[in-house]
Amino acid sequence: MSPLILIVDDEQDLVRTLDYNLRREGFRTRTAASGKDALREALREPHPDMVLLDLMLPDMTGTEVCRRLRATESTRDTLVVMITAKGEEIDRVVGFEVGADDYVVKPFSVRELMLRVRAILRRRAPGDEPESESHVTHGCMRVDLPGHTVWVEGETIRLTALEFRLLRTLLQRRGRVQSRERLLSDVWGYAPEVTTRTVDTHVKRLRAKLGAAGPYVETVRGVGYCIRPEGVDGVVS
Repeated sequence: MSPLILIVDDEQDLVRTLDYNLRREGFRTRTAASGKDALREALREPHPDMVLLDLMLPDMTGTEVCRRLRATESTRDTLVVMITAKGEEIDRVVGFEVGADDYVVKPFSVRELMLRVRAILRRRAPGDEPESESHVTHGCMRVDLPGHTVWVEGETIRLTALEFRLLRTLLQRRGRVQSRERLLSDVWGYAPEVTTRTVDTHVKRLRAKLGAAGPYVETVRGVGYCIRPEGVDGVVS
């Protein structure tokens, strides 16, 4: 069955344009014009695979909608693409901090948005983890890659979908330093307006959430980040 996409925006002309183009591309769609309606539609079965979310809604901000989606068990892994006229770096950083998977600034090319939607959905496609590493144990951390679940010292750690992709990428490349630019390409799909500072922000948040396992994510000054193999002193490049 084709992915279901929830379009959340109070600009009805834009909603109609996106709805038409998404359906023409083969997607199923739902629409909402407010934050309250967006949350109701996101919780309704079947849950959407992705939410295209405007930040400036009449009743609450898109960032608050995203926070609530991430705080709810049934929608915490739903893909969220923020669509907004607010294009300053701090706006993008805040968007990614609350759990957005991508950030598109208005005005934008509808064709480019369609390509981004497909690229993000491909990253979520099942079966992209190597079967031999479906489960990874690293020190006090255990990760179920297909199940998107992390335990540290036996306690479940709640990560956003983006934070989990970042951790998974570093784990699957243990011992190899990943540059910020490489992580932007492989984890974010390289959105051109995303800065390398965004990577630093997410690594900081990931370390904080991992607690005792946070130091496993090492900074290689001037290069990027790495998780070194257990029992190895120093970073292997």
